[in-house]
Amino acid sequence: MRSASMAGAGIALAATLLAGCAPTGPADPAVPPGPARTPATPTTAAPSPQPTTAPRSPGPAATAARIMLTRSGGFAGRGDTVTVEHDGRWTVVDRTGSPRTGRLSSADLDRLRRLVVDPALAAEAGRPSAPTACQDAFSYRLTIGEVETGYVDCPADGAAPAATRAVVELLLGATG
Repeated sequence: MRSASMAGAGIALAATLLAGCAPTGPADPAVPPGPARTPATPTTAAPSPQPTTAPRSPGPAATAARIMLTRSGGFAGRGDTVTVEHDGRWTVVDRTGSPRTGRLSSADLDRLRRLVVDPALAAEAGRPSAPTACQDAFSYRLTIGEVETGYVDCPADGAAPAATRAVVELLLGATG
């Protein structure tokens, strides 16, 4: 089992790798972060969505960064895998092995990048999993870099982890 700090580091690494087009200049410490910030002078690049403690420029592994979602189970025995590359290209492979491909819209890719840096996702990745009370329920396994989280879509198990569910719903909706 990975510790919460390792999960957080993995999420930060994945966010850095996903932000391949982020500016590389230092953040202005005099300007507070947030959507309402307006620079006093024009700038040529938008601020990066990643935390300021994360590296600003991706390393050579940026081309290999991926997010994978596996949906399995259900009454019919699904087995689908969604893979999203750092640039938004996606591939869905269904249980028969048939692939479909596409590209996330820029809005969906931006949202995905914001979701994977959510500290709640790192916390969910660090929690222990419990056995499910449901038969034939969908099971979701989300892998972001080295970090894994997931849940079984079973109302009897309680609410699904919110941050993980948000990423799952985005990926299934955008690639469906």
